[in-house]
Amino acid sequence: MFFPHPVIEQLDNSQVRTWERHFAGTAHERPRAIEEGIWRRTQEPANAEQSGWSEDEHGRRRIVHYRYRYHLDYTFPVPRLVLADLYLYHSVLAPAAEIEAYLTQVDAWLGQGRWRKKDDGTWAKGDLRVTITEYDEHPQDERADRDTPAGFRSVDLCFITDEFEVPRTVRQLPWNVLAGGMRVKEQRGEPEIADDLSGLLDHMPFMVEIGCGSSIEAGVPPLHFLHEVYRVTERKDNTLTQSHRFTMRPQDDTLVEEMLTSPQAKAEQLTAMFRMAFEAEPTDAHHILKELADAGHLVGPVIQHNFDLLAARAGLPECFVRRYDQKIPPVPFDPQAKAICVIGLHADRRAVQARARERGMKVFFVDPEGLMENGEWRSYPIEGAREGDVVVRAGAIEALTRLRTLIEDRAREEAAVRN
Repeated sequence: MFFPHPVIEQLDNSQVRTWERHFAGTAHERPRAIEEGIWRRTQEPANAEQSGWSEDEHGRRRIVHYRYRYHLDYTFPVPRLVLADLYLYHSVLAPAAEIEAYLTQVDAWLGQGRWRKKDDGTWAKGDLRVTITEYDEHPQDERADRDTPAGFRSVDLCFITDEFEVPRTVRQLPWNVLAGGMRVKEQRGEPEIADDLSGLLDHMPFMVEIGCGSSIEAGVPPLHFLHEVYRVTERKDNTLTQSHRFTMRPQDDTLVEEMLTSPQAKAEQLTAMFRMAFEAEPTDAHHILKELADAGHLVGPVIQHNFDLLAARAGLPECFVRRYDQKIPPVPFDPQAKAICVIGLHADRRAVQARARERGMKVFFVDPEGLMENGEWRSYPIEGAREGDVVVRAGAIEALTRLRTLIEDRAREEAAVRN
């Protein structure tokens, strides 16, 4: 497999300007040409339904961490968006017999994919390298004083482009996430269910926190798309199982097989989310937010969980909080803000809403509380809505279009009273 790997073969002038203005350079709160994701899956009583934990079946662990670097390539007659560098780390802990059988499969996949073994022990295919390291006790477990279950072993596979250097601090991130423990789900209270955001008119100016809902409306896939790409969730007959069980057993994990046997084809899947996010355009919801900001109704930066930069591309400042180096990243709350409107975000993983409540801000949610998944509607309630919060069960475009009308109506009424 050769790098740079093309993601979009030909960019038009508008796309080049979008890249240069919003994705290139380092003058941002994060490197926007980098795509990164981490999943750590463990078997614990608290996640027994998903992980398969039982008294007799426990102790397995699977970690997936990827970090990709994109840039524009001008070596062809037209500019291309390319994947310049790839880092994909995969670690699995399981009973020794499963690991032994898994390594036998890995050897077969290396042969099927025509990988060549180098003198340093790595395997090469074009510009891509893979290292395979077995452990009786993983160094990260020894470092953290974590016990390895009796009779268990682990194996790490690391795919990386030739000469791509990933700092130790980055390589350490999934283990820091693991050390943070399993996330405890919030307990939903009894929020008010409202038809629209009319209540927000009495709590302006307000701030906005954006999850994937508005991005889905723009054509960006939801998070479960990545779950399928990285085989984080078990599949049956090429569809997600209803219980959304974690992929825990090495023999059920096809990610490594796909990377070893067909890396070129797998790269198309690995880069699909970034490509679709880059090709997406801000929706009416993002443009309405810009109008509200220009009018002084919306203040502060958009608190952003997505890397598609759609709010920024609509002209709004962003504060990106979906970080792995900070469990609770700082948020620059605007002192004028009386409320926060949370759009399309299921859980308060970065404690943004909790901190807003502590400041006396009222919390409004815009979320259908469900989504289409594999052709079926699945209920997906907001996790931590509290008594005193307001939930509007609608999409971002619908709710914000209505909010703009409500603001205009109130402005006309106030003008009529003054006159």
